[in-house]
Amino acid sequence: MNLVSKYNKKVLKEFTNPKNMGEIKNANGIGKIGNPTCGDILWVYIKVEKDKKGEEILTDIKFKTFGCAAAIATSSMITKLAKGKKLSEVEKINYKDIVDALGGLPNIKIHCSAMASQALKKAIEDYKNKIQIKKRVNY
Repeated sequence: MNLVSKYNKKVLKEFTNPKNMGEIKNANGIGKIGNPTCGDILWVYIKVEKDKKGEEILTDIKFKTFGCAAAIATSSMITKLAKGKKLSEVEKINYKDIVDALGGLPNIKIHCSAMASQALKKAIEDYKNKIQIKKRVNY
C-alpha cells in the first residue's frame, strides 16, 4: 500500500506542506512526547499572552516532529486548531478533534493524533507550572 492510498487528501496536504513547523525561541510552554513502539517524537512550543481583557491567548504555536506522515499531519493540524484561541478553549482540543479536522485517519494511525494532543497538553502544563513558580518567587 502506498502513501497516497493510505491517507486522504487533507492528511497528505498537511504532511507535504505542514504549517507552524519549527521552534519558538522564547516559548513559555514546551511539551514533548514520544512513542517507543513506532519511534515518533514530537515537541510542541507555545507562546501565551494576555489580551486586553486579561484572557490568556495562545498567540503562537510551533512543532518539531520526527515521525511518519500521520505524526507530521496531526502536529500541523493541532497548531492550526489552537493558534489564536483562548487557552481555555485550547485545553479542550482532543485527538478526535484532530482526526475530524483531517477528515479521518487510518485506525492504525489514530495514536498520532493522541500524541499531538498530549504534547499540546504537556506544553500548557509546562506554561502553567512556570506561572506558579513565578507567583511563588514574587510572593
